[in-house]
Amino acid sequence: MEQKQHVQIVVADPTALGLFGLAIVTFVAASQKLAWTTGISFIIPWAVFLGSAAQLMACVYDFKHNNIFGATVFGAYGLFWIGVASCLLIKIGAFGPQLAASVDIQQLGFAYFGYFIFSIFATIAATAAHKVLLSIMILIDVLLLCLSLDAWGVGGHLPHAVAAWSELTIALLSFYGSGATFLNKFFNRPLLPLGKGLQLFK
Repeated sequence: MEQKQHVQIVVADPTALGLFGLAIVTFVAASQKLAWTTGISFIIPWAVFLGSAAQLMACVYDFKHNNIFGATVFGAYGLFWIGVASCLLIKIGAFGPQLAASVDIQQLGFAYFGYFIFSIFATIAATAAHKVLLSIMILIDVLLLCLSLDAWGVGGHLPHAVAAWSELTIALLSFYGSGATFLNKFFNRPLLPLGKGLQLFK
């Protein structure tokens, strides 16, 4: 009788890396929205390598963990940041003056709003995770909605300002979440609290 062997490859939890990628890119992007820095050129590499590559790497390894939340969310936001980087490259003329001249910022508003819809579902799922992650997801909802309104020219300067401060807070919470996850996993004990999930749907 033929015997089948199942080999399980153990991989580390990629959450700390994914959150670190999110922290860096939102930190840099928020500095520009808050007018602490100027220009968009230096946002692009952080969007590509931290916002996108780091989160996509976390996505792949969360699939290996059979973690549908981490895999889907890190994957979706990893692709989001490569989209943002591509839009910025178009805007500064990297793909030619014709594309730059035909930019319609309202199209970006629809992309942001589409991600806002997805993020609502992700936020509902995050209620089962820890409170730091849930807080990040709620702020991402606020960020995406405000980015949509800002792109559509709705609400004057207010959506831009709210988006900027939301993005900065996302960065700070993600730094904490990344560090806490890393240290808690490394030392195999809860050195830094993350807060228990609300368990609303269990």
